[in-house]
Amino acid sequence: MLTKQRAKRHRRVRAKVSGTAKRPRLCVFRSAKNIYAQIINDTTGTTLVSASSVEKEFGLGGGNQEAAEKVGELVGKRALEKGIQQVVFDRGGYLYHGRVEKLAQGARKSGLKF
Repeated sequence: MLTKQRAKRHRRVRAKVSGTAKRPRLCVFRSAKNIYAQIINDTTGTTLVSASSVEKEFGLGGGNQEAAEKVGELVGKRALEKGIQQVVFDRGGYLYHGRVEKLAQGARKSGLKF
């Protein structure tokens, strides 16, 4: 039930939010134990940058807000290395609260603009 509701919200958001080469989309997915972030160019359908809490160098688990903020900082740092400075934020049908909000704050802290 909740997955269907989230998918419905995500479709509604995706109808309005699209990533381009100039301003790609920062997409967030969260599970109970981890959080994932990708920067996607929707015109070509390619993932430009990604970061998640399951990576070996990440260390700690990803089910909390501190981990979400670190994933945001990591994806922001990797994006800046590739020359991406502005993105469109796609919250993936989740509320902008808790781990999703902390990921966005971490990405902003590292220098991404959205």
